[in-house]
Amino acid sequence: MKLFQRIFGRKPVPQMTPDLASEIRRSFEEAASDEEHFPSTIDPRILHVRTIVEFLGDLGSGRALDLGCGKGRFARIVKEHNPRAAVVAMDLAVAMLECADTNLERVAASMLALPFPDGALDAAYATESLEHAVDTARAVAEMCRVVKPGGKLVVIDKNAAHWGRFETPQWEKWFHEEELKGLLGWHCRHVECRPISYWEDVEPDGLFLCWTAVK
Repeated sequence: MKLFQRIFGRKPVPQMTPDLASEIRRSFEEAASDEEHFPSTIDPRILHVRTIVEFLGDLGSGRALDLGCGKGRFARIVKEHNPRAAVVAMDLAVAMLECADTNLERVAASMLALPFPDGALDAAYATESLEHAVDTARAVAEMCRVVKPGGKLVVIDKNAAHWGRFETPQWEKWFHEEELKGLLGWHCRHVECRPISYWEDVEPDGLFLCWTAVK
């Protein structure tokens, strides 16, 4: 099956339905008890974390959103670098949010219907969460909608060119560079993409891509 996927492309991604939405939510509610694969902490030296912190810059007393935050491990570090800012940790699974720091604003919601007014945030980022949105275009549009003009966005996710490297849920989707550049480009005036590794002294192997944008 993996060889077939590499040769003929990604498996078809299903359409979002109420049943699928419930299945995805249930899977992450259950995964919250798996600290090994869904940890509550992350090394702040990892490039995925550093890239977000450095690209967002000084948020001052602004507001930033972590979409699909899991247990809030990235949000915790963003908050440490921006103590005056409000950092919103948003996830579909309440059990995940219960593990997030109490100094974060914790919100249970779907990436397809963000509970924020237009332009309510100074920045937003999604790390390995957009791959679970199913309706990617809608999720990107929502992410961009809630960020004010001039605000910054970051997406770090898996490269579709490496699809099949390991097993994934049937709804998961990985992305080609131009695919997300195009979706972000509908809403943002400047979009870039580059490969990214975990550590500064390790060359990227192509699995992860990082998209940065300014609205």
